Amino acid sequence: MSKLDRLDIALLEALQTDASESLSAISERIGLSQNAAWRRVKALEDAGYIEGRVARLNPDKLGLNLTVFVSVKTNQHNRDWLQTFAKGVALLPEVVEFYRMSGDVDYLLKILVPDMAGYDLVYKKLIAIAPLADVSSSFAMERLKDTGHLPLPKDCF
Repeated sequence: MSKLDRLDIALLEALQTDASESLSAISERIGLSQNAAWRRVKALEDAGYIEGRVARLNPDKLGLNLTVFVSVKTNQHNRDWLQTFAKGVALLPEVVEFYRMSGDVDYLLKILVPDMAGYDLVYKKLIAIAPLADVSSSFAMERLKDTGHLPLPKDCF
């Protein structure tokens, strides 16, 4: 699958809006038979456009009231250090996003915890993983937008 058409885009849009909606309802709405829609969804999964289908949970309802963005700088830029750090961070369930960055910061982490004490526990685990030059934390005061919804092209590509 090299090119997406308008039906593929419609399927992706529908699935990322509400993956719990039946394929029958989605296929009817976009003008496909259920079998054709299923084949397309399977092809989109096989091609890697769809990585999985999950339920989005409400962090506030789960008591995860503090969102922390952590900037990490290191003096070590080698494969062994990165493997150690990446494996260690992967073991921290509170880290929900983890990026290698360009610019002044080497890594950026998004962490969800109940409160400051919860963050302090994660921080202590984080700094024990590998030597770090600097760790800087920013605390979100309010979540204004968090959809998980990717912008899809309106034109086929």
